[in-house]
Amino acid sequence: MVKDFDIDEDILKDVSFLKKYNNIYITENQINILKKYNIDINNYNNVKELIFDIELYLNNSLCPLDDLESVSQFLSEYNYYNNINK
Repeated sequence: MVKDFDIDEDILKDVSFLKKYNNIYITENQINILKKYNIDINNYNNVKELIFDIELYLNNSLCPLDDLESVSQFLSEYNYYNNINK
């Protein structure tokens, strides 16, 4: 017997539209979130620098920024599973 799984359509939409910018795989939606916080992806040569600056921004923020946090989490996980030798 096969169980039905609920899959978040936003996650599927995001993963299917990954684009490469300066060796960083990211979606248009995520780029728009970065722009909202004046973070320009074109200023970064690798994903680690971008994640570092996002985390710095989040740590200095006075309020929770769930959308930016989700971008950071996605980039961290994507980097781990695709760029780290295991």
